[in-house]
Amino acid sequence: MQSEDQRVLEATVDWLRQPALGPVWLCTIASAQGSSPRPPGALLVCNGSAAQVGSLSGGCIEEDLLERLRSGALPVVGAELVAYGVTAEQNERLGLPCGGRLQVLVQRLERTRDEPWLLVALEAIAARECVQRRVSIPGGATECLPVASHAALQLSQDELRQTFGPQMRMLLVGAGQLSQSLAELALAMDYDVMVVDPRENIRSQWPGPAVQLLGGMPDDAVRAYASDRHSIVITLTHDPRIDDMALMEALTTDAWYVGALGSLKTTEKRLGRLRQLGVNEAQLAALHAPVGLNIGSKTPLEIALSIMAELVQLRRSALAS
Repeated sequence: MQSEDQRVLEATVDWLRQPALGPVWLCTIASAQGSSPRPPGALLVCNGSAAQVGSLSGGCIEEDLLERLRSGALPVVGAELVAYGVTAEQNERLGLPCGGRLQVLVQRLERTRDEPWLLVALEAIAARECVQRRVSIPGGATECLPVASHAALQLSQDELRQTFGPQMRMLLVGAGQLSQSLAELALAMDYDVMVVDPRENIRSQWPGPAVQLLGGMPDDAVRAYASDRHSIVITLTHDPRIDDMALMEALTTDAWYVGALGSLKTTEKRLGRLRQLGVNEAQLAALHAPVGLNIGSKTPLEIALSIMAELVQLRRSALAS
């Protein structure tokens, strides 16, 4: 599964290689105050044929940008900040949330100048590495440099800095109903989801969305697919013979989040087993168990919602720090 950034950047390269489509503009939400339809860093690319990939809002801002494109108001060269939500009239006309204000960086691209940095970004995403895009304002000169991890978008008077990196990958251990609900929510939020379950009869009855279903042992799946800092491993089977193997492996990796389903009593028993299996206290401290925020959830969908809410909370906190 491709991330939204990857889809936009690939379309950008494709269109730059087709001069008949006309000019290509890459549009980025550079800042947002108050309510915003999409977060800073959201991308949209459009071309001289009025085609577009990506999203900056629910359609209102896109329509305005395309109208500016048709009227020749978008930049001929370089990069320009366009403000939205400055006036009440503009909020009403564009359907922006009450009080929301944002700036969109509109960057006119040229194949000779911009294809190299676009390819660097795409190669990094494919390799599950991070790079930072640095755009000069208003000149538009851009470079992509390796960075250790994601960082919040930075905007100054003369430069925008934006991190590109791989999708967060979520490996779910167990192919039951809760995994189905969690996979559906995670896919909708742009996670790369995989499900592993050594029980063929359970996998064969998978009722969830089209994700990669893995057989074999979960510790092998963790090693192969979910061991880097952009990975999440969550055990959901209630079977210690399956869950504990995944947790033993995941807690020794760079995985960003490792969680386990279960009550407080179940969690205490699990921690005891993991200690006996040689998992040390520092590794155990990284385990999120019981998994998810305590919102009184009971049904599979409610539990899945609590898990996704915790992930959002942790990711936003990490970017803000």
